[in-house]
Order: sequence, then C-alpha cells, then structure tokens
Amino acid sequence: RSIGERYIVFFYRKNDLSYNRTAFLASKKVGNSVERNRARRLMKENYRIWKGEIKEGYDMIFIARSTINGQKAFDVGKSMKRALHKAKMFQKR
Repeated sequence: RSIGERYIVFFYRKNDLSYNRTAFLASKKVGNSVERNRARRLMKENYRIWKGEIKEGYDMIFIARSTINGQKAFDVGKSMKRALHKAKMFQKR
C-alpha cells in the first residue's frame, strides 16, 4: 500500500516478523548528492523519534519527493507523521 504526502511517499506492507524493516530513498530527481543525503537524514531522524510508537511487523519505505528540498526537519516530520497516521501505523495507547 502507498500513501502520498507533500514531501514524501510512504509504502508499507506486513512482513510477519517481530520487527520493522525500513528504507529511506531519494532519487536523482530530488537533486544532487548533498540534497539527497539531507533528505534521507531528515526522514531517518524523524523516524527515529517515533520508532517506539510504531507498530511492529512491517516493511516500510519512505521516498523523498523533490518538494523536500529546503524544508525544515519539523515540516518533513509533520508530513511523515500524517502518512503514518493515515496508514494506522501508530500503536494504541
């Protein structure tokens, strides 16, 4: 399944394991290597913050869109959080 947001596209699928596997991708459409690496770093940092609240047993891919260039970590985080909420990936409290 996939969910599109302003700065990212989120793909996920159940993997029948007791842990999550994640990938963070940025294609050449995002920009040069500096911009691609920054996009991946922003996504990884926001994922790290919510890692404990996300359900286990999924394969997840976060793909950066070209609109991610020049954005703050907070804005990218809001986009990622919206995608995770739409996918119902957060555990019940």
